[in-house]
Amino acid sequence: MDKRIFTSLLLVLFLTTTLSAQDGMRRRVMQQPKFVFLFIGDGMGHGQVSMAEAYLSSQKEEISNTPISFTKFPVMGMQTTYSANSYITCSSAAGTALSTGHKTNNGMLGVDPQGNKLESISYKIHRKGIPVGIVSSVTIDHATPAAFYANSNSRNNYYEIATQIPQTGFEFFGGGGFAQPTGPDKDQKNIYQVLEEGGYTVARGIKEYAAARGKGKIAFFQDKGKEADLPYAIDRKENDLCLAQVVAAAVDHLYGTKGFFIMAEGGKIDWAGHSNDGKANILEVLDFATAVQVAYNFYEKYPNETLIVVTADHETGGMTLGDEKNYVLALQQLEPQKISYAVATDQQKEEFSQLNKKAKIGWTTTGHTGVAVPVYAIGPGSRLFSGRIDNTEIPKKILQAMGIEME
Repeated sequence: MDKRIFTSLLLVLFLTTTLSAQDGMRRRVMQQPKFVFLFIGDGMGHGQVSMAEAYLSSQKEEISNTPISFTKFPVMGMQTTYSANSYITCSSAAGTALSTGHKTNNGMLGVDPQGNKLESISYKIHRKGIPVGIVSSVTIDHATPAAFYANSNSRNNYYEIATQIPQTGFEFFGGGGFAQPTGPDKDQKNIYQVLEEGGYTVARGIKEYAAARGKGKIAFFQDKGKEADLPYAIDRKENDLCLAQVVAAAVDHLYGTKGFFIMAEGGKIDWAGHSNDGKANILEVLDFATAVQVAYNFYEKYPNETLIVVTADHETGGMTLGDEKNYVLALQQLEPQKISYAVATDQQKEEFSQLNKKAKIGWTTTGHTGVAVPVYAIGPGSRLFSGRIDNTEIPKKILQAMGIEME
């Protein structure tokens, strides 16, 4: 064969192969998720995640870190959390950043520092005809879930925040109930009635949810007579809802040809951190991981259409694996604790505190800290969440992955 012809054929083959590879790469880059999960472990820093993994290893009498659902995700990053007016954020300011892409002052919710309303990505997604679900293990009018649907100059305006739910038109709300169901002075219309008048079917417990399946808009909470927030995992009793069940119900209700967006918060990781309750904190992280596993099981069915992002709004408690210079962690010391600090007597709290010390769990505060928190992701668009990012970038990257303009 003529050398020039052979060279030309090689060049054509090279160009064809290169263009084919580039075309395949473009298709992968352009692939957009249809189903999007955003999981927020409230108060969950690197320490909380590592502690939960170490606890699982200690149960097997191993010195290792046993991975949990989301720590096996292929993409990992870190996220800065400061608010507009403080290096150490509160949940409402962090929730606002994660939902709107804008910083605000501590204590403010869904508004900028001047009090101007900001719009959550939930609304931008919903305008595209995509169903939306908001889920939390604490009350649904609490800071983090509320940031995805409400606007208020104060995160503590629980009743005012809750009354904004019917205006959203979002198809699913679930988990914890309400902090002030009849207002701060207990003299206003019951918020469950407000939801029903706003077009929501209120399902209290699994049986009522099963009866409500297929109805347009659902608000799914604990059985009547149960506490407003879901109980700690360590305190859970038969027939109590858990976060995984509520996430599964949200998927069941929202699944369809248009896809969905679900924000799910594990809120009691934070509450256990405020109490410096090591055992409850560990079990809350593991419970949160179980809820993420529900999403991962869905991802395995639709890997080319499902994006899962797992992160936190801030770290709570300054939790560390070890509190002395002797390089010891003895998590088996926690075994005698069978209930959370939240339901314990003062004497039991003191006993549990001593167990924390024996286990060598370190705490620096009963408040939040300003450390960066982890980000984990899997699915189409997941690479957007690698490396060092700010909390305001999370919602922008979700919209970017979905092909929706931030506006």
